[in-house]
Amino acid sequence: MEFHNIPPVYDSKSEILILGSFPSVKSREGGFFYHHPQNRFWKVISAIFKADMPKNIEQKTQLLSANRIALWDVIASCDIRGSSDSDITNATPNDISKIMAYSNINKIFTNGLLAHRLYQKHLNTKTGIDDIALPSTSAANASYSLERLVEKWRMSF
Repeated sequence: MEFHNIPPVYDSKSEILILGSFPSVKSREGGFFYHHPQNRFWKVISAIFKADMPKNIEQKTQLLSANRIALWDVIASCDIRGSSDSDITNATPNDISKIMAYSNINKIFTNGLLAHRLYQKHLNTKTGIDDIALPSTSAANASYSLERLVEKWRMSF
């Protein structure tokens, strides 16, 4: 059983919550979201907001805050070998009530199909906000080029 070891990023001004599924091995080792260099999340967010690519956790946190974005994952714990969403079993959801109570979340995006499915199953009724399912920024989602990801994500913001 693996446990989520990265705290959520949010503040009282957060309006958009982006939920992934569960941190990759690299993210768990690095202590922050989308830490694997091949994951395109930070490239997508930077392109949408016409910002410089953040180089460290502080810059990533500032980019999120400046654009009123909260970031976390749907899963609190699960059985997983490696980093692939397809290997996740026995998922237990995170409690997002603190984020919802402390911020002004009015949009929720899910990054990838598993995050969407688990959000629908465990969290949608608790938030009362239907998520907008977006294509995964993972390098494993090879059917989406970076340009196509940016276009699809940008339309939702």
